[in-house]
This record gives sequence, C-alpha cells and structure tokens, in this order.
Amino acid sequence: MAAPVTSHDVARVVGVSQATVSRALRDDPSISARTKSRVLDAAAKLGYVANELGRNLSTRTTRRIALVADLDNPLWPLLVAEIHDELSSHNYSMTLLTERGDPGGMQANLLGGWADGVVITSARQAAQLPFELVRRGVPLVLVNRTVEGLDADCSVADNAAGGRAAAQLLIESGHTRVGALFGPADTSTGRDRELGFREGLAEAGMALHPADVRHGPFDYAYGRAALPELLTGGSGPTALFCSNDIIAIGAMNTAHELGLRVPEDIALVGFDDLAQASWPLFNLTTIHVPFQEMLRSAVTMLLDRLEGGVTQARHQVHPVTPVLRATHRVGGLSG
Repeated sequence: MAAPVTSHDVARVVGVSQATVSRALRDDPSISARTKSRVLDAAAKLGYVANELGRNLSTRTTRRIALVADLDNPLWPLLVAEIHDELSSHNYSMTLLTERGDPGGMQANLLGGWADGVVITSARQAAQLPFELVRRGVPLVLVNRTVEGLDADCSVADNAAGGRAAAQLLIESGHTRVGALFGPADTSTGRDRELGFREGLAEAGMALHPADVRHGPFDYAYGRAALPELLTGGSGPTALFCSNDIIAIGAMNTAHELGLRVPEDIALVGFDDLAQASWPLFNLTTIHVPFQEMLRSAVTMLLDRLEGGVTQARHQVHPVTPVLRATHRVGGLSG
C-alpha cells in the first residue's frame, strides 16, 4: 500500500518549505496569492489531505465550535443551519450537542477543551452550564436567550419591545378584551415577551384578565389545546397574543376546527416571523425577529473572543418589527 501523501511531498513539488505549505493551506495572509495557488494545485494533484489532528496539536486549537441546542424548540433547525453556515464561512466546524442523554458527559467534554468555544441557544434561567463555562474560562456566547446574572456575551432580539408592539397592534385594531398564550416563564424569551405585552396594554389603560392567560411550551400542541380553554362558556377574548408563531398556528388550526373565523371571531398575533407565517394558508400577523443578523453577530462575538483582546461581556439586542398580515384586524391586510 502506498504511503500517504504529506505536506513535505507538496513542499518538494512546489519548491517551498513545509511551513510555507502549512501557512498557505491555512490561507495565511503572509503567503502570496501566487504561492497559495501553486500549493493548492500541487496538493490537489497529489491528493494531499491536511492532517487536522496534527494541526490541532501544533496550534492547540480544534477549529471546532460546540452548539448546545434544545431539540424540542421548533426554532432549532433554523438556528442550527444558520450558525453552521456562518461558522463554516470562517473555517470552523460545528458539532451539535443536545440536552438529552448525558448532560454530565457533555459538560465534561466542553470543559476539557473538546471545542474551542460554545454557542448556547437553549438556556433556561436555572441553567448551570453557562456559569460553569464562564468560571472555567471557556469562550461562549448565548444566542436568542439570556440567563440572568450571567456575565457572558449574548445576542438576542428585543423581546420586550416586540411584546409591546403586539399589544399596540391589537389595541389599534379595536379589541378591548385580549388574551395571551405566553411561553415558559423560565426562559428569557417567554418572560420578556410577556413583560412587554403587559406593559403595552397598561400604557393604554388595559390589563389581562387572569382567565384569558395561559403559559406553556413554545410548541404547536400547546396552541391547539389552549384556545378552547379560553373560550369556554361562549365568552372570552376577541384577540390573542401568542408568544411565538408555532403557538399561533396551533391556535389557528383549532379555531378552524371549531368553526371560528380568523380574525373576525378571534384575532391572532404571533412572534418570530418564521417562514410558515407568510404562507397564504396562515398569512399570520407577527413580530419579525432578525435571526440572520442575530446569529451572525453571535458568531462574530465568539470568534472575536477566541482571537483574544476582549475582556468585557457584550450584550447585543436586535430590534424587532411588526409584520402586518391578515390575522389581527377584520378586513385583512392593513398598514
């Protein structure tokens, strides 16, 4: 069996040192474009594949980022795909870790240098992992959610402002009794969207009746099950704020099964502006979260920290905007 091709073989063909080949393959700016091109051509012709293990040992880095995600959160496919692509554009690989299975083993890996840094998308208020990572000096960034008292980088949407905007939409549409399907109170997204919505109502001299409020997970089944509870006895709110689009779509499907018209019988406003919200079947009024910008800034903050020189935790809040479609006001689309 033929011996594997090494970087020394590439160096002999090109007529440069092995160190130059290594730097050229890492796209080091100190290597000229002409030399890089010659090295890449020779590597391709020889069938050379870089030994990542050896590179990692010499640089003491893995070029790997761990992404901690909650598979029960309907946002995770969007978050995973966007973060993967953003990291890949910076020549980092991404490994998905979930909160299922062996959390102790996951924590041991992260604290043991298994990855250069960590992106956490699923933090709850009682989470201990981010505090331990900070304590051990492991670079990390939180995205989409924050944890109170944690001194770490984070990139989030302005959830409270979005809740206030949703309240204003329903008030301006003429609703005087509104209800809410809030998310879990142990997440910053659920807490802040609820806080903003209640503040928006209070500014207009309105308040939520306790019978018109539910709390539950950010999922479809919750939206489907909660709507009939709010309408028991033939009375109830004429409009609902739903803490994300998936909850709203669940409520909308139940409304259809009950023979209720949206928005004539029950108006709905969601949050996130997922792709499904714009489908003609739903045409859901919602609050747009700029996920691409939020995820891009999270990756940038993490990579800045990996390069050194960053000492203070940064908290980036991205503005949200209402998207007016057909489910919040009788008469369809409105401006």
